[in-house]
Amino acid sequence: MTAIEQSAVVIGASGGIGAAISGALQASGRYAMVHALSRAGTGFDLEDEASIAAAAARVADGPVPTLVFVATGVLHHGFEPERGYRALTADHMLRDYRINTVGPALVAKHFLPLAPRDRRVVFAALSARVGSIGDNRLGGWHSYRASKAALNMVLRNLAVELGRTHPQAVVAGLHPGTVDTGLSAPFQKGVKPDKLFTADYSADRLLAVIDGLAPADSGGVFAWDGQRIPE
Repeated sequence: MTAIEQSAVVIGASGGIGAAISGALQASGRYAMVHALSRAGTGFDLEDEASIAAAAARVADGPVPTLVFVATGVLHHGFEPERGYRALTADHMLRDYRINTVGPALVAKHFLPLAPRDRRVVFAALSARVGSIGDNRLGGWHSYRASKAALNMVLRNLAVELGRTHPQAVVAGLHPGTVDTGLSAPFQKGVKPDKLFTADYSADRLLAVIDGLAPADSGGVFAWDGQRIPE
């Protein structure tokens, strides 16, 4: 497929990783258009379904989208990750679910109907290793862990359903590593220098992982190095 025939969509393009993903996709020359959507840049609001639907309608007027990358997420900003269950609050949990789980699910609801059935399409969303139930040995961070685990289930559901009608489709969660952005800034103490990534490096690695995924991988969660993360 030529660049003229396809587009890419990046949700959360004003964030560190989202901006790097958008820049890398634009530089690749693989897409006739890269839709860089964000609240700051385009008025796109992940917590407003009407905003999501309107953005999808605009994208539908151009080249068919073959990649939708949801690069959004929240960890703190008004709430500190819980060290234990006594710190749980409904407001914190619901905020994390709205942004980390419900938002990406609604993006899928409105953007996946635009996906062509006769070619490879990818729907990817930033997940996190701490969202793995099987890999959880430390506990804590209840709201963030639970919302990312729920996101992973949403992605698995999407993979099952999309696979019935789009045999070349890939749905994946992606763990970017510890990236030097505002999300990880309060939690970088103790991270080895070689494990603290720039946004550009993480973006390049994640796009390489996407390129290596096949339909048989759909529904999985993968780290920046291509390793599959336990469910």
